[in-house]
Order: sequence, then C-alpha cells, then structure tokens
Amino acid sequence: MKRVLLLMATNFAVVVVLGILWNVLDGLFGISESLRQMGLPAEFGYIAVMSLVMGFAGSFISLAMSKSSAKRSMGVHVIEQPTNQQERWLLNVVARQAEKVGIDMPEVGIFDTPEPNAFATGARKNAALVAVSTGLLNTMNADEVEAVLGHEIAHVANGDMVTQTLLQGVMNTFVIFFSRVIASVVNSALSGNRNNDGGHQGGSYGMTYFIVSTIAQIALGFLANIVVMWFSRYREFQADKGGAELAGRQKMIDALKALQRGHQPQDLPGELAAFGIAGGIGNGFKKLFMTHPPLEERIAALESQR
Repeated sequence: MKRVLLLMATNFAVVVVLGILWNVLDGLFGISESLRQMGLPAEFGYIAVMSLVMGFAGSFISLAMSKSSAKRSMGVHVIEQPTNQQERWLLNVVARQAEKVGIDMPEVGIFDTPEPNAFATGARKNAALVAVSTGLLNTMNADEVEAVLGHEIAHVANGDMVTQTLLQGVMNTFVIFFSRVIASVVNSALSGNRNNDGGHQGGSYGMTYFIVSTIAQIALGFLANIVVMWFSRYREFQADKGGAELAGRQKMIDALKALQRGHQPQDLPGELAAFGIAGGIGNGFKKLFMTHPPLEERIAALESQR
C-alpha cells in the first residue's frame, strides 16, 4: 500500500512541478502569448499529462511483469519442494533472512549459467523472487552464498525494484516532455521561416516535429540514463551493507572477493542487470553507464565500515 501511495504521490508531484514551472516562466516571460504569436499551442499541460502517462506506463508494465519474465528469460527453476540438501539450505537461509528484515518469504530459484550471479525482482517486496546461478553455487562456499542471498534480500527489503521504477518513470516523463517542447519550438521556427518566405510544403512540418522530437528524446534519454545508472550503483552499496548486516561483514567481503577471483562477471540481461549481485567491468566514460560499482570499491566501502 505504501508503494502505491508513493507512486501516486510521485505522479502528482511531477505534474505539480511541471505546472508550477510553466506558470512561473509564463508569468515572467509571457511564454503563452509568444507561442500564440508563433502559431504554437500554448496548452503544454496536455503534453505534460501525455508525457507522464507514457513515461510511467512502460516502467510499471515492466515492473509488473518482472518476476514472470525473469523466470522465462533466465530459465529459473523455482524451488517449491526441495529435492536435495542444497535446495533445503537455500530455502532455510532465505526464510531466516526474510524474517529478520520483516518481509514475506520470497520465491527462491536457481538458473543454469556458469557465471556466478544472483538477482532479486518482483513488483512488491512481499511477493519477490530471489534466484542464484549454478555458477555461483559451484564457485562459492556456504558463507559466501549466504552473504549473496543477504545482498539480494536487502534489495527486496529496501524496495529497490519499485524505487528504481519510480526514478525511471520520472526520468522518462521529463525526457518525453522536453523532447516534445524542443520539437515544437524548432518546428514552429522553421514553419515561421517558410511562411515568411512565402513557401509552403504540406506535411513537412509534421515530419520536422517527428525527426526533432526523436533526436531530442535519444539525446535526453542518454543523459537520463546516466542518472538512473548512478542511482543503481548507489543501491548496490546499500545492498552490500544490508547483506553484511544479515550474514556478517566478513562474509559479504569474502563473497565480493570471490567474484573478483573468478572470471570477470557479466551483466544479467535487460532490466535484471540492475538487480544482480555482480556487474560488468568498466572505467572512464563507460563507468557512467554501469549498473554496479567496481568490486574493489564495494569491498573498500565494506572494509571501511566500523
């Protein structure tokens, strides 16, 4: 219920902020009148609402489908009735950690890949999925796997899936809104020049708007993605801290060092990349688009905690 209210409050806040900003700028600079003189519609409130709906729709549809799509795309085997000691141990560890942080027992699964990795997903923290790879189970000892599970449970308990979706929706909204504002201004300017020259090309203005809005959306989306990835990296530090509290700081450090010792981990596909235990390697400009901080930074952060 809290996350539903948070979503509604965020949606409302975006509309209010855009409305206030528009009214302030309009009052100071007479933007509406200028737009009317340029032949543009002054009712950018419609664009704001349209941007809000489009911006959040994709993010929340993806969130709603995250658990089922993760099971299909990763081939996750959900442990309903444990068939061996390892599966029983996984269920017991997750149950103990979930109880400690005050969430309902997530579904627990295993996916078959040699890469050591794990992820958590789900639209609600009381209906989540935590899954680990066979590669992780084969290369880490029990203490290290326990820490990885703690990291994923921390993601769930912190509501990271919903928070990430909210942020993505907000960024999408602003990208869509400002790309269309830019397109309207450019289209109007070009339309005015053609009219002043006595020229008229039917349908060309619509094509200009489409091209400019597409280019602007790509450029602004590129910048928005930097913000989303920064927040994803921040969440990883918080999840490491949560994993350390659940399993023990040294176990969490050892788990991250185990990832370092193995071959370099790779990102999970699509939206799951932000919710895994490990991420790809990058430096310089590429680092801005990483879902996870470098392992050495995560280890150093844990080692510095007292």
